[in-house]
Amino acid sequence: MNIKSTKFLLYLIVGLISLSSFSQKNIHHRWNNQLQEYVSVNGNVNYKGWKKDQNNLDAYINTLSKFPPREKASKNYKLAYWINAYNSLTIKLILENFPLKSIKDIKSPWDKKCFSTGGKEYSLGDIEHKILRKMNEPRIHFAINCASISCPKLLNFAFQEKKIETQLIDATRSFLLDTSKNILLKNELKLSKIFFWFKKDFGSKQEKLSFIEKYSNLKFNKPVINYLDYNWMLNKQ
Repeated sequence: MNIKSTKFLLYLIVGLISLSSFSQKNIHHRWNNQLQEYVSVNGNVNYKGWKKDQNNLDAYINTLSKFPPREKASKNYKLAYWINAYNSLTIKLILENFPLKSIKDIKSPWDKKCFSTGGKEYSLGDIEHKILRKMNEPRIHFAINCASISCPKLLNFAFQEKKIETQLIDATRSFLLDTSKNILLKNELKLSKIFFWFKKDFGSKQEKLSFIEKYSNLKFNKPVINYLDYNWMLNKQ
């Protein structure tokens, strides 16, 4: 190989590495713009409008597919990637079946393979249970959205590596203090069923109480714990 060819090859490799790094840093920009346009501050989604602009959503998901997190990427980078992936794929699932009243109108919505990256195929259930929950971060349950009224609201901005700690704190606190999702009284807690379904992620009763006290800034006196009914109706505008 002559000197010119060697130089060209080196420039090409450097260029590809730079492109990959750029993509890793800016991968969620398109998703953020769509959230700003189609999701209200309260988390209600304009599915009708978004369906007309689904090409942008598909382009974002295609970008995610092409640029999975590198092995050496930070935990926060991976959290942001997979939370955004879960939420965008849920929106895509709803748009593909819209109009509908509930995500449960779709057959096995969490079991269908709907995303391919790194030579593997994933369902929403795979992303939630085999990736996100295994990262030992229970606050992911208040960041991912199942397109339903009782779910934690879909935030109208993308999760980002450098902001995700603050974003997870805010999402958790917001969900806990939303009286349509949880009712927190000194002697009684009426909690979202999320705390029941994923009780292993929150630990013992005392650990769960400590978690809720930490993020709600409230104190309880040996409260009785009950769980609220879950509303699976679509979180639409």
